Amino acid sequence: MDRPTRPTPRRRSRAVATIIGLALVASACQATVTPVPPTPTPSPAPPSATPAPATPAATDDVLEVLQRIQDQVAALRGLAPTKAVVPQFPADAAFDAIIARVVAEDIPPDELRKAELLYRTLGLMTGEATLQELYLDLLTSQVAGLYDPVTEGLYVRTTTGGVGPVEQVYFAHEFEHALQDQHFDLEALQDLPLDQGDRILAQQALVEGDAYVLMTHWLLGNLGPEGISALIAASSDPEAQAALDAIPRIVQAQILFSALEGTLFVQGIQATGGWAAVDAAFADPPVSTEQVLHPAKYEAREAPVVVSLPSDPAGRMGAGWTEVLRDTLGEHQLGIWLDAEGSRSTAAEVAAAAVGWGGDRLVLLQSPTSTAAAIVTEWDTPTDADEFADVAQAAIDALGLSGGVVRQPGSRSVTVLVASDDAAAIRLDVAFGLTGV
Repeated sequence: MDRPTRPTPRRRSRAVATIIGLALVASACQATVTPVPPTPTPSPAPPSATPAPATPAATDDVLEVLQRIQDQVAALRGLAPTKAVVPQFPADAAFDAIIARVVAEDIPPDELRKAELLYRTLGLMTGEATLQELYLDLLTSQVAGLYDPVTEGLYVRTTTGGVGPVEQVYFAHEFEHALQDQHFDLEALQDLPLDQGDRILAQQALVEGDAYVLMTHWLLGNLGPEGISALIAASSDPEAQAALDAIPRIVQAQILFSALEGTLFVQGIQATGGWAAVDAAFADPPVSTEQVLHPAKYEAREAPVVVSLPSDPAGRMGAGWTEVLRDTLGEHQLGIWLDAEGSRSTAAEVAAAAVGWGGDRLVLLQSPTSTAAAIVTEWDTPTDADEFADVAQAAIDALGLSGGVVRQPGSRSVTVLVASDDAAAIRLDVAFGLTGV
């Protein structure tokens, strides 16, 4: 799975997992339009990778099936395993316990509290449930498989008590993550600073996109109609959908971005350059969600604009204010925030408003009684800046936030200032040396 951006701090392992969901299965099945992948370069015979006893018991038949899938995935992807991979197939309760452990280790509660504070300040989260509660409910209902680069543990949830077509598909996906780790070092790839959320999300899209494209090719070539039908049926889970609906939309979008947009991104690379081109992308991964959303910008290596914040913004706010976090939202997350329910902006205006993103920096501030956030953005052209400013102001109005948009005519800069109350918004305006709020 792809972890949400703010709840994805510098982690112990950056474990990657497979999300259950009809939308993802549909995206995989739509990949039948992808040209047949080129024949992979023959690779050396893989070392012995016979799984140890798993849950359920690893019978000779199960071992044979898993070894065959490993051989097929390795041949299709053109990456030979360098060490044995020992999969485990825990049932629901045991798998949920593994997820809970990974969440506790990888995402400290304090980081989830910071993320929740940010979402509430931006008007992206309401209600009494905490983000930690919603997030754990989401993962235990949605995650079908998990690979941990630190322990090299590979887990696939079994809901049938065996290793049927559904478990085989997710095993193929997770085994691809193991191959990625062995050849590209997932820990090193994802060892990014905490305040680079947009870049983290972009690189997660590469990791997940590769695994979903590979999984798609594997299941279309090896699963058969009955197996695909079983996969679709297993993905239609009302409880899982309810858990997804309960999570803030910004978190939903982050999770689905890595799977859906990542799949389209890698699919384009693989269709034109084969798996060798995907390998090259791991050596030179995308640095922004803009590059994932617009592959031509990745091909041109259009880097984000470096955006600076005023020094010591918390001190400028006055006594009692502290800085909670800094981050870069990026084109994808800004686009989600702009699409506020009840906004006067049309769907077309919202869709166009985040395009032309050049760069941004966000800072979240807190006092004992208030919160405030500033987002300083840069755009490719003054017209792009104007479009964003108009839709951003409409989003602020629709969300009922204190604050507004500061726009200097003719420039490519737009600053968004929002706060929990009018007094904090005025302080934020003064702190940033701006007028207009």
